[in-house]
Amino acid sequence: MRVRMGILPALPALLAGLAACGGEAPQQQGAQQGVPANTEVKIAQSELGPILVDQTGRTLYAFTKNENKPAECDAGCIAVWPALTSQSTVEAKDGADAKLVSQLDESSQAVYGKWPLYYYVGDQVAGDVNGQGVDDEWFAIAADGKLVKKS
Repeated sequence: MRVRMGILPALPALLAGLAACGGEAPQQQGAQQGVPANTEVKIAQSELGPILVDQTGRTLYAFTKNENKPAECDAGCIAVWPALTSQSTVEAKDGADAKLVSQLDESSQAVYGKWPLYYYVGDQVAGDVNGQGVDDEWFAIAADGKLVKKS
């Protein structure tokens, strides 16, 4: 077996780089890691007017089939519309009405008024409202708990 001598000087640097990749990855936070430890809902300005968002500014949506009843979003639906859940009490901040905030007992899903809350996977950054009006069943929520029906 022949070893080329040109690669040997670079070998220590290559091994050091590989070793550095083997360390622990940084911790992901919020929805990336699962259920966030501290969950807030608040009102933020958007192209739709003032709407309900989470603590990071991501838009929260309601599914019209869920009005005044537990969530009816199956596994395929949840893949596109993940529920806002919390390990602790959801807090109302910055214009959100604390009297409208609650949680579904069985799932810890956050509720605002009569609407269980969801994200839309098509929203990439805070302020996106790409889920607005999808299938004429998904809508952002106003501070008073009513659906924002404009596009």
